[in-house]
Amino acid sequence: MRSVFFRPCAAAALGVAVLFAPAPAVAEPAHGIAMYGEPALPPDFVSLPYANPDAPKGGRIVFGETGGFDTLNPFTLAGTAPWQLRFLAYESLLGRSWDEPFTLYGLLAESVETGPDRRWVEFTLRPEARFSDGTPVTVEDVLWSHEVLGTEGHPRYRALWTAVESAEAVGARTVRFTFSEDNPELALIAGLRPILKKAQFEGRDFARTRLTEPPIGSAPYVVGDHEPGRFLELERDPDYWGAEIPFRAGTHNFDTIRYEYFGDSTALFEAFKAGTLTAHREPNLDAWETRYDFPAVRRGDIVKSVIPHGRPSGMTGFVMNTRRDLFADWRVREALLSAFNFEAVNDTLTGGRQPRITSYFSNSVLGMRDGPAEGRVRDLLAPFADDLPPGALEGYALPESDGTGRNRAGLRRAMRLLGEAGWIVEDGRLVNAEGDPFAFDLLIRQGAQEHQAIADIYDRALERLGIDMTISTVDDAQYTQRTAAFDFDMTPYRVGLSLSPGTEQRLYWSAEAAEMPGSRNWMGMRSQAAEAMIDAMLGAESREDFVAATRALDRVLTAGRYVIPFYQWTASYIAHADELQHPEELPIYGDWAGFLPDVWWYEETGE
Repeated sequence: MRSVFFRPCAAAALGVAVLFAPAPAVAEPAHGIAMYGEPALPPDFVSLPYANPDAPKGGRIVFGETGGFDTLNPFTLAGTAPWQLRFLAYESLLGRSWDEPFTLYGLLAESVETGPDRRWVEFTLRPEARFSDGTPVTVEDVLWSHEVLGTEGHPRYRALWTAVESAEAVGARTVRFTFSEDNPELALIAGLRPILKKAQFEGRDFARTRLTEPPIGSAPYVVGDHEPGRFLELERDPDYWGAEIPFRAGTHNFDTIRYEYFGDSTALFEAFKAGTLTAHREPNLDAWETRYDFPAVRRGDIVKSVIPHGRPSGMTGFVMNTRRDLFADWRVREALLSAFNFEAVNDTLTGGRQPRITSYFSNSVLGMRDGPAEGRVRDLLAPFADDLPPGALEGYALPESDGTGRNRAGLRRAMRLLGEAGWIVEDGRLVNAEGDPFAFDLLIRQGAQEHQAIADIYDRALERLGIDMTISTVDDAQYTQRTAAFDFDMTPYRVGLSLSPGTEQRLYWSAEAAEMPGSRNWMGMRSQAAEAMIDAMLGAESREDFVAATRALDRVLTAGRYVIPFYQWTASYIAHADELQHPEELPIYGDWAGFLPDVWWYEETGE
């Protein structure tokens, strides 16, 4: 097995402390901008620290995906698009280094400049920046992209535009955004918005446009051969305008990136074993230890790489939609958590090898601590004491079973909580005072076999409580449409969180997001305490205040009992063709946001 470990680079060694040096104004045009402190890389940097500037170009890599796609427009709620297009076919004014908590460097823009309080930001485009059709990227494209994404695009893009007081061209290649909010992160978010070619969408209803022709972006890859629902090929643009800029050195090395689509994960894995696919991320540690003994591995044609990371766990599990009256009572949600026998699920599916997610920011310094809230965390939460979910102040931990398949203690506790919430058992069914049965639907995406297996185990436990859970499986398009509209009772949920949480948290947890189709607030939570913690986090002026606010937010979320957590991944497990190589030095974020394939390359081993 080829195992690699991330180096203690400057940013990684300092960890979250990097975030909290004073946030200087970029008083003159600069090559980059950090959320706090200075960018780690100097103006004359040669490449990103985790990229190999000498990596050869050429070859191909083939991934597998379950599900399908019916549009090439990844920027709206209309249809299902390959998610990779946002990152491989389009670019933004600035690009992110994944070796620092939140630092951006010039990409389409050659420089960035802000005012002393970051109430405005200016970007100056590189004169050589071009779209894939050879036309220049203009300030008109930049301004139009921000406006159309902010008004007609996916909800993830809209929060920024509501905070833009004005957007204007202040030079032939320079745009300025002035903000109506005192939020220093907005300058960075503006630099990360994808820039689209205005002319491609002229005369179209952007919100409803399902692109069938290849998109015209400015990134290193263009859409090649493709067939919706079957495969997609991205071809490296030989005329890519930015091939020589330092931010791109040693990146995007494959000539072709191909995605094959399958009905389920079993078919996908069999295709990998047969050599149809050349790279596969394994989500299950038990499978990693037991399923990789096929001939290609024994011959050395397939190797196994372990890519650790230092980012928070995020949250993965079954989310309960509190818009439904059935899940509005925290005692019901705690009962459903108690009935979920994680230890048995983990033993069955991973051999007990993967630790459980214990909170949204677990596996990091930002995660809530055990026991009662103390110090600054308690001070932040205290004004909301009367409205906080039980355990937010006193301390909360997920229910644990005894490790056996029966989970008798957990089920007894669940029944007691359900009784307190007004549910009783009659004729083997759990009903309320009106005689209505406790019944709900668990919505699962077709082909999600792991989720199906977890649901089957959970269903057997709920039957013992008299609860009727129906498992509904729908295709990719229906699943995307229904979850975007919050049209479900319970469903698998995943939200990734970074070492620099910021404005996006409002899209995840605010009351406004609960009413916004396409937001990540699938649980429908409405918590003044959570929103106040986000405000405190955004307004933090010291490391201590930021960490305290994030830990306090983590308490509100976790004690809210909105999600039944699964296991977490403290590393990425990637099996791949021996010809696929990666740098020795790895970013603090590990295999996240494009490490594979962005900085990998193809090289014959000669063996």
